[in-house]
Parts: sequence; C-alpha cells; structure tokens
Amino acid sequence: MIELLHNYIHERTAVKMAEEVENLVKAGKLRPGDRLPSVRELAKDLNVSPATVSAVYKKLNARGIVYSRGRGGTFISPHPLPLLPRGMPVNQQLRNLADGNPDPELFPPLKPILEKIDPSPVLYGVPDRNEDLMALLEKRWREEDVSVGDYCVVNGALDGMERVFKEFLRPGDRVLVEDPGFVNVFHLATSMGLVFMPVEIDQEGMLPDALEKACHSGAEAIVITPRAQSPTGAALSAERAEQLKAVLKKYPDIFLIEDDHASWITDAKLYPLHSPDRDKWVYIHSLAKALNPDLRIAFMTGDDASISRVRERLITGERWVSHLLQRMVLEMISDAGVLAYLDKVTNTYKQRRISLLDALKAQGIEAMGRSSFNVWIPVPEEVSVVNALAQKGWAVSAGERFRISSPPAIRVTTATITPEEATQFAQDLHDVLLGGRYLSQV
Repeated sequence: MIELLHNYIHERTAVKMAEEVENLVKAGKLRPGDRLPSVRELAKDLNVSPATVSAVYKKLNARGIVYSRGRGGTFISPHPLPLLPRGMPVNQQLRNLADGNPDPELFPPLKPILEKIDPSPVLYGVPDRNEDLMALLEKRWREEDVSVGDYCVVNGALDGMERVFKEFLRPGDRVLVEDPGFVNVFHLATSMGLVFMPVEIDQEGMLPDALEKACHSGAEAIVITPRAQSPTGAALSAERAEQLKAVLKKYPDIFLIEDDHASWITDAKLYPLHSPDRDKWVYIHSLAKALNPDLRIAFMTGDDASISRVRERLITGERWVSHLLQRMVLEMISDAGVLAYLDKVTNTYKQRRISLLDALKAQGIEAMGRSSFNVWIPVPEEVSVVNALAQKGWAVSAGERFRISSPPAIRVTTATITPEEATQFAQDLHDVLLGGRYLSQV
C-alpha cells in the first residue's frame, strides 16, 4: 500500500493529495476495505508533515471516501463513490422491469385536485405547516400505532433523512442499514462522510441476531424500512418487529430512523419499532409513490427534541415546504374517492407482484417480495443473467448496487407487469438459469 501511494501521490498540499487518493479509488486501484497506512507512516514515506496527511485523511473522511476505526486504522469505505442515481438508461427496445418506478397510470388525477385547492398566496411569517393536514396525518398515524410527537413537513423522505443526518451525525459516524438496501441511502450517507454498516435481512426485515451484532460493534444511527423495503419488498411481521424492538431497547443511544415511504399503496401492515420513551427517533411518512413522485413532500414525527431541531433548521433556511403542495395533499387524502382509488391501486400492485412470485415458484425459482412492487431474485451471477435476459427482451436491474455483503441477485419491478408477462418472464429466467447450468444452485 505504501508503494502504491508513493508512486501515485505527487502533490504536497492536503487538497491535491486528497484528490490523488480519490482518483486511485475511482480507478479501482484502491478498493473498498483496503487499509491505508497510518498518518506517521505515510508522512514519513512522502516526506510531508503528519499534519498534512492528517488533513488529507480528514478531507477524504468528509467526502465519504474513507472511514476511521480509531486506533484500528483508516479504510476505504464500502461504497466510497456514489453512482449516478439511476445508473445507465434502459434500452427502449426492452421491456422495462428495471427502473423501480411505480406505474404512472395508477396515480390519482391531479387536474381536478388543482382546480379545487385554494390558490391564495402565502407570505413570509406564516406557519410552516398546514395544521388541518397534520391533524389528518396524526389521526392516521395513531391508527397505525405510530407514537406521535412533534412533527414537521420536509421535501421528500430522503430530504428528511438528510436533515436528520446533518443535525445529529458527524463524518465517520456509523449508520446501520439493510443489506440489500436502498442505494440512495448508501449514497446519501457516504456523501456526508458517514460509514454505513450492513445488517442482513430476509422477507421479514433485519435479522435479530445480525442487528444485535451490528449494534454491539457500535453505531450512531440505524435506518429501517418497516414495509415495502427496496429492493426486496421485505416487510416486518409482528413477531420480527417485537424481536427487533427488544434488541434496540438495549441500545437507547442509537438514533432510530424509520422510513415508511410507500404507506398508502402497500398491503403490508405497519409495525413501528420506536417507542414513545426512546430518546432519539423519527418516523418518516412519504406519499410520493402513491400520489406522484413529483410531489416532493413527506412528513416526519419523532421525539420532540429531535423534530424541534430539524424544524428550526428548516425554518431558518427554506422557511417552509410549499403550502400549495400541502393543500394538494390535504385535498387528496381528504377525498373519499381518492382514498378508495388508492385502495384499488394497492390491490393492483399486490396482484401484479404475486403474479410474478407465483410464476417464478412454478418454475422452481425462489424470490423475495412480501410487499410493494419489487421482487428480489437470488442468482449465482448477476451480469450474465441480466445480459441473457436482455437478449430475450427483458431489462432488469443487477443487484450489485443494492448490496454490501449479501449474495448476488436481480431486482425486478412488477409495477406494470401483466400476468401474461409474468409467466413469460419466469419461463425465460428459467431457461437462462438452466442454460447457464445455474438452476440447481438457485
């Protein structure tokens, strides 16, 4: 490692040296998990001061390129450089089961809602939240056993998560995440210099023993998706939720973040993991997948101190999330017709997901997909399977970008699939696995 850095680092300022190390990561010459030399070792080899190398490591840590284990050393982060949010565009000639999007044909029509909402201007100095909307959401939260504390409005679920990260975490802090998990959470964490640590999951969410081990090793926060987990469709069962709550109770200092991003269109019941007496927790409630992803709005409740800090910072900066958006959401979730329509949408997504799961099962192929519209299919090798399916006209997503240490898989989005397509896809995947002599391994 010393020799590699010696050959590639030519600059002598901390900023330029950090750029050279980052370039080594981009080029694949430094890989996730590689241990860097100590500050004194590298300073001596490069003939620079320890303060300069320390500054280099500090800059790389803030960029999420490296993380520190204290006296254990400095290491290249698991996913050190975020990819583009959606990766490569899908070939338009392929049937797109890769993009992770909801079905745009199933969004409630916005035009009649726009005609109903009050267009009155909102001026500076008004409250930051629509209290009628918050009262309606609070009623729903209590029906789903969410412990309602203070609350605020944010610009989408990831915006809420980012605000929590900024307020309560610092570069180098460790965040426990689901593995496989939502790639945007990985990228958000690394872009802020945080280190995400994987926790194995199955159909019912994080495994209790894996969570216990991860918590015991040390962490400052945990992000959990209680249902409609991306990319696997996992959803907590009542029994699993109780097991995870028992583990989390032993670690009250870990900040619990629950991301309920698809609550209005998933058939899975919510089993919250927080409790009203937990010191630091937030529950994030988004309607984007149900109403329209372009409605960049979500809602957070949590312990009063945490929500107060997030809300105060939001008011200081952006001041408020658009009241026009808040009025639109209020109008939609107050409308009995829209709510009935969303129930039908929920059942449509359920039937489409089940149609693929049943078709795969008929072909002897195991898959995960307990809720929502993504199905996770373990495969022995991702690239060859993805390419072979493309030859048969299907675009699916390789699981690599969603995984940290979990085994290979592909993600299939069932939001728009028909029963006929589900049957054909399962047959084609069977043929691909059989042709690659993989089937007995799946």
